[in-house]
Amino acid sequence: MKAVVFPKYGSPDVLEFVEVEKPAVGDKDVLVKVVAASVNPLDWRRMRGAPFLVRLGGGLLTPKNSRIGADIAGIVETVGKDVTEFQPGDAVFSDIGAGGFAEYVAVP
Repeated sequence: MKAVVFPKYGSPDVLEFVEVEKPAVGDKDVLVKVVAASVNPLDWRRMRGAPFLVRLGGGLLTPKNSRIGADIAGIVETVGKDVTEFQPGDAVFSDIGAGGFAEYVAVP
């Protein structure tokens, strides 16, 4: 599947459109096909690595998690065996923290 990543900190020029593995779905996870994702201040700060405190938790010189995109909306494609509140076909939205700029996300 396709995803947007930032392999290093910087301006939007550091963003790359790459092929990545489709997320695995755990017993308590929901696999969502992303229909929309927004850019918010968290994404901007993570990509820029600023303020510097962002780097203390996210990687000092390079990002620990290069996936970007905190807010998503989409359609549930698959649910884990322990999931009871959602079913395939449900429309959902969430703040997932990172990884929303992709075709699919696994949401716990």
